[in-house]
Amino acid sequence: MTKNEALKNWVEKYSESLLKRAMYLLSDKDDAKDVVQEVFLSALSSYDSFEGKSQPLTWLNAILQRKVADFYRKKYKSEPEIKLDHFFDDTGSWKNSDVLNDWNVSNRESELLDDQDFNKTLENCIEELPSRWKIPLKMYYLQEKKAPDVSQELDISTTNLWKILQRSRMQLRECLDFNWFAKS
Repeated sequence: MTKNEALKNWVEKYSESLLKRAMYLLSDKDDAKDVVQEVFLSALSSYDSFEGKSQPLTWLNAILQRKVADFYRKKYKSEPEIKLDHFFDDTGSWKNSDVLNDWNVSNRESELLDDQDFNKTLENCIEELPSRWKIPLKMYYLQEKKAPDVSQELDISTTNLWKILQRSRMQLRECLDFNWFAKS
């Protein structure tokens, strides 16, 4: 089988699986399609290095992971700076100290992630985050990458990552408070 025939076979066989994974990692269908195309272009250019020691889908998924990391790195670098005036006033004090209080969530906490409506609300809240916060949050929590790996891929310090994650969680909490818990 020639390189072009093999790649054509892979496109037909693995496109759907790669697209589902990319959609999960990127949360945008157009971005996911673009990244999957890049995966196949990369696979074509490096086909000779594929030794067949793993399944083609495993190799393609590894390429996908690198392409997603590249996508987030590029997007993170191109986003404007974040303004913190949503949380802090001119003196650096909290505008609303309620975010520091404990949530009064009942014992249904463990059931929330099984609730489709809650998951949709959570996804919407994540999408409302600034890209410079959303990208590290997704890499750390959804892709389950280690902090040093996220920091290295985004070229930020680990301390900066922890601050970004903290601020992201605070904004997510506020969004969930308003869009879910206040309505419950």
